[in-house]
Amino acid sequence: MASSSKKRTTMAKLNREASLRDKRIRKAARKEARRLEGAEAPPAPEPREPLADIGDPDPSGVGR
Repeated sequence: MASSSKKRTTMAKLNREASLRDKRIRKAARKEARRLEGAEAPPAPEPREPLADIGDPDPSGVGR
């Protein structure tokens, strides 16, 4: 059987829940700001690899 008295949430729990809500809102705002910043900035050029040393200039191997 259920009890007739209603369980009450403590102020500490209410404060923790409010703090968690605020933290999630701030995190979502930071994430949105990063997303917008990434959309505005032009993509960085990809680094190019230096040309590899070809090695032996005579591919026939006659000079060996």
